[in-house]
Amino acid sequence: MSPVTSPSRIAILGGGPGGYEAALSAARLGADVTVVSDGLGGSAVLTDCVPSKTLIAVAEVVTLAAESGGLGVRVGSNVIGDIDGDGIPDGKVGVDLAAVNARIKRLAAAQSDDIGQRLEKEGVRVLDGRGRLDGPSRVVATLADGSSETVDADAVLVATGAHPRVLAGSEPDGERILTWEQLYELRELPEQLIVVGSGVTGAEFASAYNALGSSVTLVSSRDRVLPSEDADAAQVLEEVFARRGMTVLSRSRASSVKRVGDGVVVALEDGRTVEGSHCLLAVGSIPNTAGIGLEEAGVTLGRGGYIEVDKVSRTSNRGVYAAGDCTGVLMLASVAAMQGRIAIWHALGEAVTPLDLKSVSANVFTDPEIATVGWSQEAAEAAGSHVVTVKLPLSTNPRAKMQGLQDGFVKLTCRRGSRIIVGGVVVAPRASELVHPVSLAVALGLTVDQVAHAFTVYPSLSGSIAEAAHQLHNRA
Repeated sequence: MSPVTSPSRIAILGGGPGGYEAALSAARLGADVTVVSDGLGGSAVLTDCVPSKTLIAVAEVVTLAAESGGLGVRVGSNVIGDIDGDGIPDGKVGVDLAAVNARIKRLAAAQSDDIGQRLEKEGVRVLDGRGRLDGPSRVVATLADGSSETVDADAVLVATGAHPRVLAGSEPDGERILTWEQLYELRELPEQLIVVGSGVTGAEFASAYNALGSSVTLVSSRDRVLPSEDADAAQVLEEVFARRGMTVLSRSRASSVKRVGDGVVVALEDGRTVEGSHCLLAVGSIPNTAGIGLEEAGVTLGRGGYIEVDKVSRTSNRGVYAAGDCTGVLMLASVAAMQGRIAIWHALGEAVTPLDLKSVSANVFTDPEIATVGWSQEAAEAAGSHVVTVKLPLSTNPRAKMQGLQDGFVKLTCRRGSRIIVGGVVVAPRASELVHPVSLAVALGLTVDQVAHAFTVYPSLSGSIAEAAHQLHNRA
């Protein structure tokens, strides 16, 4: 891509992945770029992805130590009681949640600072505050010091993100009733944590706090956890949750959460109640689109207040683009970043390929992780494609046996006849890393033979991907 011949003025509302990646792309193309943000990195860095995955990384270490007995590892097994007086029974693995959360906040702040330095290096102007549209080509920024500044632009990108939804009448207090943004203020591990919501966020935190030592009850309004994910993967996760002592209440919709003394009571619509020490609300998100001048600027908002965009991130007003969670397209940091880049390339007249969600890889950071990319067999068949699927249990993989891994599988789906791989699911530790070769296969239209003929390391978990491709050769 070549820089624009004359600088164009780009104004961006929001400093999350959709905003800052767009700003970097625009600056590199020679545009005059202004970002209005009250927190560079957005929720992805400050209150969501970076903090939650850091917490989950700690939970992974605890689980690895706690479940390594079958490998011959002993963790204080010859000591009984709390000999050293640290509050953690010797012979068990415990965490200092205050120290964990302090580290999480340091990492998030450092990542935000890194983004600021990258933007400064590329010549992007950052205004610390919040912005709103004053028509389709002007942004008014209310700055942190109370002053305001007007920015005129040839194109505006709205990347304002979203915030946690809460149950009506069950507003979080930041102490016992919490959203996922408030968890990092806790100094002690919740004794009995009730997680309301069994989507990705709810499942991830339920998995993490269960590993850290909380007694966890997961309240799910659906018939299984992760209702939008692969059914086989969700079943594996439910079996792991049950084995590790978690209580999952399926088909149980919460109607309210009340604080009672030093605990909480969650009321279910069927009349039952669940008592605990803390409650985490993980019941979805609300886009940050209200009161920022969108409708006055001719930008159409769809159901739930999300901004309607096309595949090159344009809104109904062709001078205004939108990216990220405020669009509700697919609420992933990687998708937000790509939406932002595509918007900039299109606004500055560069050649651009429209957003293709079929090649997006996604991951649920539970233990084990669930990674997906492309079409599932059900979705492909519903679209009229003739496909074949192979699923290999992780327990048959030699590296998995060495590591004592039993939960999980690799699943590949290809077109019948052409044998082109169209999708895959990996359920395993670090599935987020293992899914990449499947993502490449889907994005490049590789056949099962091409994947099967590539060398893999022996022994390796990725060997199961090649083996699945081998088996698909005969079945397809």
